[in-house]
Amino acid sequence: MKAKTAAESEVIMTHLVLPQDANPAGNLHGGVILKHVDTTGGVVAKRHSRHNTVTVSIDRMAFKQPAYMGELLTFKASLNHVGRTSMEIGVRVEAENLRTGEVRHTNSAYLTYVALDDNGKPTEVPPLRLETETAKRRYAEAELRREMRKRERELEEGKKVCLQKKN
Repeated sequence: MKAKTAAESEVIMTHLVLPQDANPAGNLHGGVILKHVDTTGGVVAKRHSRHNTVTVSIDRMAFKQPAYMGELLTFKASLNHVGRTSMEIGVRVEAENLRTGEVRHTNSAYLTYVALDDNGKPTEVPPLRLETETAKRRYAEAELRREMRKRERELEEGKKVCLQKKN
């Protein structure tokens, strides 16, 4: 299977915040952001794998600043890591005030997807070709998050986890 770069599958999507997306004070509902983050990440996963994909986890969703009715949200998603059947995708959300032009970083998240074959079973995905320093850094950071997710699963399952102490 031929390796692909992150640039081959990256996506930028937008959403105008409308009244049905916000609470009575005009603040965007967090669930609306989550839906669009998942959709954007899913497009990246499908572009890379060329298969149907399912969301396995959403990690580290950070709500840094609010977004408001009337603002334009931009969702920027890129592939960070590829396993045998899984892919980690980072999504950055920015809100633009269309009156002033001010752009704010409102959210970031890491999502993991698994590619599925025609029978709904996990299937292999192309490896990730790391051509830039940014791609190499993101891959290394994703490896650390992958290990943390593994440890968290072990804790949830009641397995003993040995955490190493750093000097």
